[in-house]
Amino acid sequence: MIRKCLAWLLPVFLLLPGISQAATGAPDALVKNVTEDVLNILREDKGIQSGNRQRAVALIETKVAPHFDFARMTSLAVGLPWRQANEEQRKLLVGEFRRLLVRTYASALTAYSDQTVSFKPSPKAGNGDEVTVRSQINKPGGQPIPLDYSLARSGDEWKVFDVSVANVSLVTNYRSSFASEVRKGGVDGLIKALQEKNRQT
Repeated sequence: MIRKCLAWLLPVFLLLPGISQAATGAPDALVKNVTEDVLNILREDKGIQSGNRQRAVALIETKVAPHFDFARMTSLAVGLPWRQANEEQRKLLVGEFRRLLVRTYASALTAYSDQTVSFKPSPKAGNGDEVTVRSQINKPGGQPIPLDYSLARSGDEWKVFDVSVANVSLVTNYRSSFASEVRKGGVDGLIKALQEKNRQT
């Protein structure tokens, strides 16, 4: 389900130049304010529409990746074995998982067509450090797909640490496959599996 729905994850967080200043405001406002402009970009970018994956990767690296907490996402996906990993192993895990997500997102982005995004009322963050921004992806002739972003305050900014598509958590979805690799070859085995996956994508 996660891989099938990844095509709908990117539109909300392909941020325009200068919009990062909004990261210090409410997280739901950040997501809502950029959505319309982002969807317009996707509709007009002929390079991405034609399947230019390199262009999509470059766009994600510069506009999307800075708004995700990849270290936290990796630790959540790895689970308990994260505590057993040394500093170098953690660095490699974060780097490889980040690379995997960026490349997967890039492939999904080139598949974007005519979806729209609508938002549900989100609980206010108040003085808390975490909040969920709830939305849904609408495609003509299809059922709406729930899409929820979990964000945490990081200094003066909000960063995404998990995404749920149709009520399936991205980090939880990866956790089972990561656990399988750890059982077979330990943390180093997981690192090698991610490296091999990235060579294939």
